[in-house]
Amino acid sequence: MRSMEPMQETINSPNSFGDECRKLAFEWIAAWNDHDLEKILLHYSDDVEFTAQTVATRWNRADGTLRGKQELEKHFSRGLELAPHLLFELEDVFLAPSGYAVLYRRENGNRVLDVVELDQQQKAKKVTAYYLQSQV
Repeated sequence: MRSMEPMQETINSPNSFGDECRKLAFEWIAAWNDHDLEKILLHYSDDVEFTAQTVATRWNRADGTLRGKQELEKHFSRGLELAPHLLFELEDVFLAPSGYAVLYRRENGNRVLDVVELDQQQKAKKVTAYYLQSQV
């Protein structure tokens, strides 16, 4: 069995991929808390694939998936309209070789885990959002 020690050193080393992922997560949370749609969208690739229960609910899409930044912009804009007092509280960032997951709590008490796969430019190319409780 291979030791996990070298992996830990890489994740915890200065300027590591893990540091970059944490920075992206903090900036993403801040953009949402500022209700700044333009800054939020900077975190996503043009051909992003986004899957969430909110997509199924808002847009009547059985698979819950949006494709492309234009669809995502419409979805997030609607989300900001529905939650004018929206506030995310970052709980943790989990790391993977291809990206990260962000665990946060919303202003309504719901907890959410966004699993993010990054492209070569460190933009989210695939995101799946998991909600502890149903979210509109």
